[in-house]
Amino acid sequence: MIDEPGAGPRSSFGIELFAMLRFLTAGESHGQALVVTLDGMPAGLQLDIDALNTQLRRRQGGYGRGRRMAIESDRAEILAGVRHGRTTGAPIALLIRNRDWVNWQQTMYVEAEMPEGASGTKRSGVTRPRPGHADLAGAVKYGHDDIRDVLERASARETAARVAAGSLARQLLGQFGVHIASHVSAIGSVVLPESRVVSFEEAQAQPDDAPLRCVDEALQQQMIAAIDAAKAAGDTIGGAFEVIATGLPPGLGSYVQWDRKLDGRLGQALMCIHAIKAVGIGIGPDVAVRPGSRVHDEILPPAAGSDAPARPTNNAGGLEGGVTNGQDVRVSGFMKPIATLMKPLRSVDISTMSEAPAAIERSDVCAVPAAAVVGEAMVAFVLADAFLEKFGGDSIDEIRAHVEATAEQVRRRFTARPPA
Repeated sequence: MIDEPGAGPRSSFGIELFAMLRFLTAGESHGQALVVTLDGMPAGLQLDIDALNTQLRRRQGGYGRGRRMAIESDRAEILAGVRHGRTTGAPIALLIRNRDWVNWQQTMYVEAEMPEGASGTKRSGVTRPRPGHADLAGAVKYGHDDIRDVLERASARETAARVAAGSLARQLLGQFGVHIASHVSAIGSVVLPESRVVSFEEAQAQPDDAPLRCVDEALQQQMIAAIDAAKAAGDTIGGAFEVIATGLPPGLGSYVQWDRKLDGRLGQALMCIHAIKAVGIGIGPDVAVRPGSRVHDEILPPAAGSDAPARPTNNAGGLEGGVTNGQDVRVSGFMKPIATLMKPLRSVDISTMSEAPAAIERSDVCAVPAAAVVGEAMVAFVLADAFLEKFGGDSIDEIRAHVEATAEQVRRRFTARPPA
């Protein structure tokens, strides 16, 4: 075994054997349920189950969603790791049932033979992969003849489990004054102006039932029109969102190894969300076209009543060298259009290798607002992991003592001193 300071033990092959916080999900889009196991949560966290289920409802909302959202009403059931409303320090197991399972039992049964009384409709196999989806690559990788074995797991339905795990991470962060919000910044070519910097308070103020959670109402109506036009054309449309985390202390993450840089960890967390093709930190791609004088955030003496240096801008998105600097962390995700088109693109039938239109699965026209909620969950999870890495402890009380001691050290460090 090879150990590195501040990291989990590694095997001789350099593979990290555990993180501070981790989760695994399982389940298919039209199977019986989604399940998630969350490991590493400290003991003593009082959970708000209603808040968890509120996050699941938020993921189901947004203009442009498909018929599936009218069927499902996601709620998480906690099966393990919580007693009397508080975490015990043991792994937490959650279950989210698929209400649509009743319509798919004849297609998605687990047994070798269809059970008696299986409900729903027996559907034929899927052999026409959708361009832009995991269909073809997944079928080749795992040797499937029926692409349903790919698309059921590759479906964005899986993100409900991520939101459940992220909600618990979010509640952990909330104990220490860290809060997270998001807003939609673009739908297709309708984009918030570059000069429009959205504050955390503005993003947080967007109601959960807002069509797209865009802070500019006039632009939001243009976005809705763009979604309607895509739907009328049998097409789909993508966009972008920004996740903002406020209240973070400086010092989360590290610059000493590539895999401990927090911006890299956040980038991976957003890139692994279905259909996300690019990620930006702070002003993102604009850093490539601006001069340094318009990119780097100046450092000024503390303002009155503050014990930390002032930063008049936050182009870096709260991260410098892979480490939080005390400003809001700002991460953007850029989402491609959904791969299922009602007017399908050309494809092939993999059973004959002849040209055929791509398969049509029930889907959304636009899912950017939902992706933003998933983005919040993934950002919460990564930040909670970095928080535990920095302040470690097996219980909330132990972590709180570490946080308070570190905050006092930081205050003393930045206390004004007369020049020598």
